[in-house]
Amino acid sequence: MAQHPSQLTISDFTYELPEERIAKFPLGERDQSQLLCFKSGSISQDVFKNIGKHLSPSAILVFNETRVIPARLFFNNRNGGRIEVFCLEPAPHYASAGEGLASAASVQWQCLVGNLRSWKDEVLSCTREDLTLKARIDERQKGSVLITFEWTPATKTFDEIVAHFGQLPIPPYLNRATEDSDHHTYQTAYSRVKGSVAAPTAGLHFTEPLIQDLAKVGFGIEKLVLHVGAGTFLPVKSEKLEGHEMHAEFMEVSSDLIARLSADKDQQIIAVGTTSLRSLESLYWMGVKAFVNPSAALSALEVQQWDPYREDLPALTLTQSMAALQLWMAQQQKKLLICKTRILIAPPYTLKVADGIVTNFHQPQSTLLLLIAAVVGEKWRDIYAYALAHDFRFLSYGDSSLLFKQ
Repeated sequence: MAQHPSQLTISDFTYELPEERIAKFPLGERDQSQLLCFKSGSISQDVFKNIGKHLSPSAILVFNETRVIPARLFFNNRNGGRIEVFCLEPAPHYASAGEGLASAASVQWQCLVGNLRSWKDEVLSCTREDLTLKARIDERQKGSVLITFEWTPATKTFDEIVAHFGQLPIPPYLNRATEDSDHHTYQTAYSRVKGSVAAPTAGLHFTEPLIQDLAKVGFGIEKLVLHVGAGTFLPVKSEKLEGHEMHAEFMEVSSDLIARLSADKDQQIIAVGTTSLRSLESLYWMGVKAFVNPSAALSALEVQQWDPYREDLPALTLTQSMAALQLWMAQQQKKLLICKTRILIAPPYTLKVADGIVTNFHQPQSTLLLLIAAVVGEKWRDIYAYALAHDFRFLSYGDSSLLFKQ
C-alpha cells in the first residue's frame, strides 16, 4: 500500500533556489516567457507563445478567471502605530466571495493582521476624501482574526471600499512594495470575477490574442473560478505533512463545464495553473460523494483535505463521477456550483480529471511543489534542475512549464 501523504517528510521536497532566480517583475510581453515542456519523460524548451505546438488536437484548456482584489488595508492605532489588515475571505455565513464584496454599510471578514499586538480593543478608523472606513475585532482565532468593517457613505459596497482604500497584495517573497504596474501585470488578461488575494499566476503568460489563436485552431477553452487564498503563500512548517492545514477556497463551476468533462471521448484536459487543477480534481471527488449519497447537502460534498485518500470512497471513472454530480445539481436545480474546497494534492495522488498542467516554478517545501510531485513523480527534481541550469525565472512573475502526468 502506498504511503499516506500525511506521512510525507517535507524536507524531501526542497531544492536550492538562489534569490537572484526569483523574478521580481514580469517580462514586457506576457507570452514571450520561456516554456519548459515535460512529456513522456522528456524535457524540451520553447517560447510560451508556441504552447499550442505541444498540445494534442483534442486539448481543452481550463482557465481560472478569478480577479485579485486590493486586499491590504492600512490603519493607525491611537498611538500612531501602523496596523495592516489583509482581507482573506468573507465570514463563513456568506455564501460566496461575491456576496461579501457586494455588502453595503458593513461586512464581516476573515483577516490576517500585521502588528496585531498593538491593536487593543479600539475601533480603528481611516478617512480618505469623502469616505470613512472603520474596523473592529470580533474574534481572535487560530491563524486569523474575524473583523467587522463599517463605512460611510453606507451606500458603497465593500468592493468599492477596498478599491478606494486597499492595496494589491503581491507575493511577499518579491520583497518589494506594490507598484502601479502590478495592478495590470498581476492580473490575468481574462480575469473577471473578483475575490482572490493572489493571482493564478500560470495564466499571467496568456494574452487575449494567444487565447483567440488557440481557439481558432480548435483547442477547447473553458473557464471556472477558484478564489485564491493567502494559504497559497504559506510554507509547510511541520516536519510531516499531517501537521499542515489547508485553507478553504471558494470555487464556482458551471454545469456546462461539468457536462463537458463527463463526455466519454478522447479529450486532453489541461489545467491552466494549480488553482484550476485543484478545482477540477475537487469536482471528481464531489461527484464520488454524490454517487455515494445522491441526497447529500452541499456542505457534505465539499472536499476536505484528506478526502482523496479515503479508502471508503469508491473508485469511479471520470464519466461516472461527473454524471453523479450532474444528477445532484439537477435535483438541486443548480446551474452554478458555488462551494469551498480544501483539497490537498500530494504523492501518491493520481490525477482523475486533468491530463496535464500549465504552471510556474514553485517554492521549495510548498504544497504547490507537492502537487507538482504528484503530477510528474520524482521527475520533478529533473525538471527543476533543468530550469535552474537553463536560466528559467522562478515563482509568480517567472517562466512557465507544461507538464503532462506520468
